[in-house]
Amino acid sequence: MTRSQRERIYGMRELTRILTLTPKRTAQLRRLELLHGESGYTFRDLLALRAASALLDAGASVRQIKQALAALRRQDPSLVEPLAELKLVLEGDRLLAQSDRVRFDPRSGQLVLALDEGGLEKAASATLAMGLVRPLAPPLEQAETWFERASEWDGDPEHWEDAIEAYQRVVGIDPKYAAAWNNLGLLLHRLGRYDEGEAAYRSALEHDPGCREAAYNLGSLHEDRGLTEEAIADYRRALEISPDYADAHFNLAGALARSERGREAVRHWQRYLELDAESPWARIARAHLELVEPPDRSQSE
Repeated sequence: MTRSQRERIYGMRELTRILTLTPKRTAQLRRLELLHGESGYTFRDLLALRAASALLDAGASVRQIKQALAALRRQDPSLVEPLAELKLVLEGDRLLAQSDRVRFDPRSGQLVLALDEGGLEKAASATLAMGLVRPLAPPLEQAETWFERASEWDGDPEHWEDAIEAYQRVVGIDPKYAAAWNNLGLLLHRLGRYDEGEAAYRSALEHDPGCREAAYNLGSLHEDRGLTEEAIADYRRALEISPDYADAHFNLAGALARSERGREAVRHWQRYLELDAESPWARIARAHLELVEPPDRSQSE
């Protein structure tokens, strides 16, 4: 099987979860023509969406981003998705493109800043600290160092493969490191490598039966595979470990509702609202409850 055949395709449900998309952000990304439907998004599309979201969070406007992208495409027609292939940064009120060790204004092509050489020294220091040249620290300390580095990388899709390798180094040094197994599983899961992700989650639970996140994530993986009953069992396990785990109540309620066990779902929607009434997902929980128990209109008449 070729790499292209194995490429992960994302739907809007996954994009919403990974990028925490709000209605406002979804509308902005549609105006940038980065969202085009319910499915068919590649990993490259995900990188572009994440980069655009970061720029919007930093204060860039949709208009600024559109102008910069149009300018970059004029300068280099071979660019398929500039946001995934180049780095754009907001400096003051200017949106700049960064290439290698220079920054330039994409609208004019004018050089703005030559980056200093400190990055090379930092990279060399980081290599030594990570033990790639010579392991100066005891093995368990190296595991912590790798875990910290992986934790820095796993929030950025561009560095997910680096994070996976780092977490693999952690568990290679300390096979009982449950948090590393869980985080490794989550990254593999996001990339559609379900068998590997499931094995990592199960390793986390094997070494730490109290790792509620691994039980919860295993449930999410089973849902993505269409295995609702297995997911329900996993969410219940997460709640056995941590009865006030709000996200597990939310996902369990959803899984129960989809399997036509609405009465059971109600209790978990209600408990979720007791635990996390101000979250963006609370509106969804309330909507489900209203379907079961519609508001009493007679009181408002």
